[in-house]
Amino acid sequence: MQSFLNQLVRRFKSTSSRTFVLYPLIVIAWELLINGGDLHANPLFLPVMAWGYLQYRLCGIYRIKRGGGGPGMDTPPDRLVTTGPFAYMRNPMYLGQIIFLIGLALTLHSLLAALLTVAVAVWFHFRVLRDERRLLQRFGEPYAAYRQATKRWLPGLF
Repeated sequence: MQSFLNQLVRRFKSTSSRTFVLYPLIVIAWELLINGGDLHANPLFLPVMAWGYLQYRLCGIYRIKRGGGGPGMDTPPDRLVTTGPFAYMRNPMYLGQIIFLIGLALTLHSLLAALLTVAVAVWFHFRVLRDERRLLQRFGEPYAAYRQATKRWLPGLF
């Protein structure tokens, strides 16, 4: 049993596992509980969830192919990636996870999912600030120039 729990904890240390598996399960369980076993879902917003997941997944594949490293900063990239989606924003993978959670909140009309989305977005912002310091140390002036030229979250906005 202890081995299973350790494996479960290790699995959900991954941000993407929490975003795409754990949080939806928690929200669905909560919504079933407060709605007496009924799940009120609006399938019109499922494409928002799909968009967020695909943005995360496809940008991750792109970054690993061009920059090396792993999907997160635990195994940072070997090369700076400034092309493709990364030419328009510095954090398309994190943004994809936020978009997914927005879709979850809208699909399930869930206040819990909306609050979770806000909390995750704030957490990601602070994580990005830490990641940026690490990337500046790793890549130096090329990263500083990239950071100056490319918005952190949304092209043309911020």
